[in-house]
Amino acid sequence: MRKWEDLPENMRTEEVRPYYDLLWKKRFAIGVKRAMDVVLASVLLVLLSPVLLVIAMAVKIDSKGPVFYRQERVTRYGKRFRIHKFRSMIRNADRVGAQITVNNDARVTRVGRVIRKYRLDELGQLLDVLNGTMSFVGTRPEVPKYVDRYTPEMLATLLLPAGVTSEASIRYKDEATLIAERDNVDETYVQVILPEKMVYNLKSLKQFSLYREIATMFRTVLAVLGKDYH
Repeated sequence: MRKWEDLPENMRTEEVRPYYDLLWKKRFAIGVKRAMDVVLASVLLVLLSPVLLVIAMAVKIDSKGPVFYRQERVTRYGKRFRIHKFRSMIRNADRVGAQITVNNDARVTRVGRVIRKYRLDELGQLLDVLNGTMSFVGTRPEVPKYVDRYTPEMLATLLLPAGVTSEASIRYKDEATLIAERDNVDETYVQVILPEKMVYNLKSLKQFSLYREIATMFRTVLAVLGKDYH
């Protein structure tokens, strides 16, 4: 972890400080977490390479456009990066609609509906975990315009890398359906869904441990297979 004085200025606040102090005491465990990320991501990329190849071919055959959707997101310390997700929507989908995908979104392709249902589109993020812009467990990376709407306390989630999964992701796995019921997708997300998810994200920072991280990964697998954690 960076020293307090090396954090971005907008993060050096009294709201962030308690979270920083807790995580600083656990910096060795955070180092182990990074080592675990590298090992597991490397192993999964090798073992799942046939699956990744099939998904890539299906995406290309089903619709025009690149294999990966490379949207700009925000991770640790406010750093921006371009996430790797197997493309599940039509090319340039974010230019013809909201940046949040809702249930029955017309922009989602045939293959996209399948890979989104089983979260297979997220497998591309193994590359992001390997290069350090993401971790297996952590607050999901948001687009810059949503991070700009963070409260001072929410910025504490940027003390650790963004995650492929989290407790909030498990609890809100049907987020697209919830948002689809509202008229203004972006405002519903910022005013309702995001604050609710941040309750779980901030709680996870306070209770950070390797054991909880591993448990979250197993809970994610069960959630994808249909278990309801509401």
